[in-house]
Amino acid sequence: MYPSVNEYSDALRRLMSSTLRLLTGLLLSLLVIVSPVSQSCWALSDAQQLIVESWRLVNQGYWDADQLDQVRWRRQRQKALEKKISSSEDAYTAIEEMLATLDDPYTRLLRPRDYQALKNSTNGNLSGVGLQLGPGQDPTHVVVISSLDGSPAADAELTSGMELLSVDDQPVEQLGLEGTADALRGEVGTQVVLTLQAPDSPVEEVTLERRNVDLHPVRIRRLRSNSHTLGYIRITQFTEGVPEQVKQAIDELQAKSIEGLVLDLRNNSGGLVSSGLAVADDFLSGDPIVETRNRSGIIDTIQSNLGNLYDGPMLTLVNEGTASASEILAGALQDNGRSTLMGSQTFGKGLIQTLTNLSDGSGLAVTVAGYVTPSGRNIQGEGIEPERILEGAEPLNPGAEGDFWISQAENWLNSELERAPDADEE
Repeated sequence: MYPSVNEYSDALRRLMSSTLRLLTGLLLSLLVIVSPVSQSCWALSDAQQLIVESWRLVNQGYWDADQLDQVRWRRQRQKALEKKISSSEDAYTAIEEMLATLDDPYTRLLRPRDYQALKNSTNGNLSGVGLQLGPGQDPTHVVVISSLDGSPAADAELTSGMELLSVDDQPVEQLGLEGTADALRGEVGTQVVLTLQAPDSPVEEVTLERRNVDLHPVRIRRLRSNSHTLGYIRITQFTEGVPEQVKQAIDELQAKSIEGLVLDLRNNSGGLVSSGLAVADDFLSGDPIVETRNRSGIIDTIQSNLGNLYDGPMLTLVNEGTASASEILAGALQDNGRSTLMGSQTFGKGLIQTLTNLSDGSGLAVTVAGYVTPSGRNIQGEGIEPERILEGAEPLNPGAEGDFWISQAENWLNSELERAPDADEE
């Protein structure tokens, strides 16, 4: 039976049980809060409760306990509650100031609108300009991870590695990562002006019109040459429906008697880790997929189930926009010798966040663990290097007709298939 996304979500939660069991006590722990002026919890306002709620989620789940000690995390709660907190906006500001002391751009508050937008994107629905963003080497900087296929950003040829400097003349260093993402959202049909700079290039200004973006995360086609028939699957984002869509894609391609498969993870900035694990299980049989390490130093391994949906020859395309859950998948395929990787170095995001709904409809993302490939290679800040590096400028529209990376992948697989009979004779 095909494993469901929920089963993988449960596996991931079990994997981090030493952290997540603490989170289940949140509601009970709120009953014994002691504020800096000895207020009992029933005396706290709803806005103040948001601060305490957020503080405890971080205190009980954050993966780096030493960092909490260094920033005097208990003192941060006290400082926040000493402020005048009379509204949700006051609470949001106080929470963001607390979180800023951790110097971790992935542990962050999402206001109700941002939280809903993030949930919509994991369901495959998105409106805006279609930019996937991440922190730069300097955490106050924001860089483009990838542009979603068919989005205004992709049409404008905005590529991985470009630094976003301002949005509608608002400096990104002031907006922060979430503020920048929020500034890019807006009513369909409205325009937004972006100031960007590609590495070793002059600053440029781009005007984009917001629109609904159909993520359409799984795309397939057949690649035929004179001698062989190959399948092609491109995954642009790991949303809830991706595992089932990949299963259907594999079934459809195998019905056409493919002899090999090209898996394209270029510009896939991640998404739901559980979805990425489910797809890895399609290609591995009893092999390790990823190791995670939590705040207690516990190392846990997620194994794939016995049996797989496709066990034929395959090659996986990756690039600088390949990040997070897609790096887990690429690393698992490479370490287990299941697929050769071709392309360029991946982005390097190797941290896992839980996303929790706060009491007023906002959300809190907290880094609870780091992950490494089955062989123990660290992904965070390093990425994954493919065996076969493709030189020169990348195709601006991956997966489209004329994409020479696909042609090179096709040629390589055809060559491997041609050599296979000789290997059998030996």
